Amino acid sequence: MPEAHRAQRHVQSRISPIWIVPLVAVLIGLWLVYDNASRRGPEITLEMPTAEGIEAGKTLIKTRNVEVGRVKNVRLSDDLSHTVVTARMSEDAERMLNAGSRFWVVKPRIGREGISGLNTVLSGAYIQLQPGQSDKPQYQFTVLDQPPVAPPGAKGIRINLVSKLGSSLRVGDPVTYQGFTVGRVEDASFDPQDREMRHRLFIESPYDVLITETTRFWSASGINVKLSSEGVNVQLESLETLVGGGVTFGIPEDIPPGAKAKPDSTYTLYANEEDALQGTYNRNLEYVLLVDDTVRGLSKGSPVEYRGVRVGTVVSVPWRFTAPQPETRQRFAIPVLIRIEPQRLTLDDQPVDLDEWEQRFKKLFEYGLRASLKAGNLLTGALFVDLNFNKELAGEYTPETFEKRTVFPTTSGGFAQIEQKVSNLLDKLNELQVEPILDKLDRTMATSQATLEEVRASAESLKAMLEDPATRAIPGNVNESLKQLQRTLKGLSPDSPAYRELNATLQSIEKLVRQLQPLAETLSDNPNALIFDRSPGPDPVPRAPGR
Repeated sequence: MPEAHRAQRHVQSRISPIWIVPLVAVLIGLWLVYDNASRRGPEITLEMPTAEGIEAGKTLIKTRNVEVGRVKNVRLSDDLSHTVVTARMSEDAERMLNAGSRFWVVKPRIGREGISGLNTVLSGAYIQLQPGQSDKPQYQFTVLDQPPVAPPGAKGIRINLVSKLGSSLRVGDPVTYQGFTVGRVEDASFDPQDREMRHRLFIESPYDVLITETTRFWSASGINVKLSSEGVNVQLESLETLVGGGVTFGIPEDIPPGAKAKPDSTYTLYANEEDALQGTYNRNLEYVLLVDDTVRGLSKGSPVEYRGVRVGTVVSVPWRFTAPQPETRQRFAIPVLIRIEPQRLTLDDQPVDLDEWEQRFKKLFEYGLRASLKAGNLLTGALFVDLNFNKELAGEYTPETFEKRTVFPTTSGGFAQIEQKVSNLLDKLNELQVEPILDKLDRTMATSQATLEEVRASAESLKAMLEDPATRAIPGNVNESLKQLQRTLKGLSPDSPAYRELNATLQSIEKLVRQLQPLAETLSDNPNALIFDRSPGPDPVPRAPGR
């Protein structure tokens, strides 16, 4: 019996319900752990230069102002070069984490593009997530210093710019076309090996059609003032570029637009619009001018003109100044490198044969084509290179080379010719015998002085005569005589007795003259009639009375 009783007690202890309670509790705990783990989002790692404004357990991760995660831990990297932030994302954020996703810290910023992030002054900084469109999952990211210019899926075109000038472009700077913003600078870096600035631009749609194979890019400094031989040129871009700079582009005139640019195409960034235009003429001939005159006022970029038509550009002033000069040169000349650009004179679709143009210029040198420096602007003193023919130098061309470049024959410019003429005039003046001329001049001066003394004496005599009281009385006497004559003339009016008496006297004189007329005729025919008697003739016929 005791053994049976012990067996019965053993069976009862194995099926005791008291063990069910802890078992159920364990199962519930495991279920809760599993449910919590299944509901938790993925854990990501963010790397950033500094953790300024980031706090573990407080800093949120947002997208479109919706919370999708929270910072869990902040620590330094193993090499102490940056900070590593661990964050727990929500369950719905799994699909947002891919190779195209971008993170950046939103906090108050003051930059050239304006003020942003003011809403974080009270709430604190947070991390912004921009979901990508890649199919490749990713859980480790580098936090950007600046917000991205455009989302990964934005429509437009991304191109690259390369320049060797000291450009001040930064991320976010505008890209303008005729003053209108059409894109932004996405990235800016410097390559120390090639010593080049490299920029990445994003042009928004529908403005991406403006980018073609012949498009030229140049820096927009807001305001650009240029003094050249052509005058003063002032260009003003938008107010944004005036404050922070930017990039602008265009297509040079008289050049076809070309095909639409492909994504990731590379272009050259020029310093200004003039340099961008010069970059179009990529087929050219280089010559060296050995200038004997001064080159003050001649600068890089000055035009080379033929009778007012631009055919080239000055490349360098001076160029390789210390290089040995040709043996035919009697004195040291200043070398100037110029570039003849035949594309300025040809049609757009016409190819340029440089060998043909080189042979053409050799013939023109024989015909007297010469280069000279002339003043293009008297206000600025800027010079330009003028090409023209000199008939006196035709057939006197001697080929020369300088540093493996053909020497373009030159002649003295306008100011140099004036200086030479003045110098020749001074030389002729120095050759003149001045002493005889001065002696004659002294004698002439002495004679002139004597004449002046005589004139002075005559003037004094005339003055004394005019000051004589009798001379001063002459006007009064003349005036009195005129008055008497006037009174006399008044007495000779037709109705006055004097007039009638004068008229009667004149009639008597006329009668007397008629009576003396026969005597005058007799004396004319016979002058001795008064002495001798006249020959008898016919009896005289008496006249009628009053004849």
